[in-house]
Amino acid sequence: MTTGLRSETVLERLTRLHPRAIDLSLARIERLLCRLGNPERALPAVAHVAGTNGKGSVIAYLRAALEAAGYRVHAYISPHLVTFHERIRVAGRLIEEEALYRLLVECEEANGGEPITFFEITTAAAFLAFARAPADLTLLEVGLGGRLDATNVVARPAVSVITPVSIDHVGFLGDTIAGIAFEKAGILKPGVAAVIGRQRPESLAVIEARAAELGAPLVRLGREFDARRVSGTGALAFTFRGKGDAFPAPALYGRHQYDNAAVALAALRILGEGPLGRALPRSAVEAGLTGVDWPARLQPLRAGRLAHLLPAGWELWLDGGHNPGAGEVLAEVAAGWADRPLYLVTGMLRTKDAAGFLKPLARRVTALRAVAVPGHADCFAPDEMAALARSLGLAAAPAADVAGALVGIVAAHRQASGGEGPARVLVCGSLYLAGSVLRENG
Repeated sequence: MTTGLRSETVLERLTRLHPRAIDLSLARIERLLCRLGNPERALPAVAHVAGTNGKGSVIAYLRAALEAAGYRVHAYISPHLVTFHERIRVAGRLIEEEALYRLLVECEEANGGEPITFFEITTAAAFLAFARAPADLTLLEVGLGGRLDATNVVARPAVSVITPVSIDHVGFLGDTIAGIAFEKAGILKPGVAAVIGRQRPESLAVIEARAAELGAPLVRLGREFDARRVSGTGALAFTFRGKGDAFPAPALYGRHQYDNAAVALAALRILGEGPLGRALPRSAVEAGLTGVDWPARLQPLRAGRLAHLLPAGWELWLDGGHNPGAGEVLAEVAAGWADRPLYLVTGMLRTKDAAGFLKPLARRVTALRAVAVPGHADCFAPDEMAALARSLGLAAAPAADVAGALVGIVAAHRQASGGEGPARVLVCGSLYLAGSVLRENG
């Protein structure tokens, strides 16, 4: 905490209320919300988004398109990259410091010092902010799992969304795709339509079974709607309930973003049939696809302190991916980057499946530099991460920090190639690492 904002002092205090062991439960937040007058019951129509990968991208597409159509949109995401304020967007604007401070104090006083997780109490603050400000829609991103996530106190959203399910948070959600899918499917509600992103057969089976129990209509990618990239033009070919359409290529990079964009388009169709009462203008949908901004998701860093450490012609990319599913997506991207050597700068938390993340990437990468995740003692030490990478067949070495890793990569590349040709560097493995890179790069 270095900026001197009053909200940071309260946020620091709130971390001390954390239960000694995290048991996923709705009891704590339900108790607090009751004391606050149940603001979750006064939210504008909610789009509730769960999943392992792609949640944030889907919310970014939704927000961009809805705002382009003139709607006022609340949005709640996690984690943040640079400042906590990124998590709470009130009617289109990041929450202001004074408003955040007052809400946090109000929640802290209502909680009365009882055990509660940081995510739970800050979710309550977001609900208070949203309930008190006029808006047309609320976009809620699940923090962990779904069934027992703090956001799952919303009784009847306008639409539920489940993006692809992968292995992550095994300490809380289990180590099987089916088990994790069960937790994600916990956001499904009776009679509420659910848009389902591309799934493995075992996760789709679990989601379909839960939806059948609840009578929740499913709109599934590959069934009720579909998406593909048009070769040559790069356009997004989108089909919804048998009717085809074409849209400009999504602004976010990577083939997986065609799926994410399609999930958002399907959710917009459901919202148009429900609380909005009409479909979004085509111009707004196109503006949302092409004008979306979502940092640290295959983001090119073309300027800044770190970017300037690389020679002219080199590329520096940043991605917060940190689980096996994200590793597979990045490996697919890397397969299209065969025009030049690819180097990784990677730091990861010990709670993540580092081997599962790196394994798909191993044959696509020239070498890796391992770094610690700043501010997180529970991360892999650089020498440990380097050793793990080497066990997967990657040339790897530790580095003191990202800047040192970039300098080392440039030197090693010049030595190996005699200084010929540019290269590409991807910093990945942790959203926390990505946030520190954005701060340092400026």
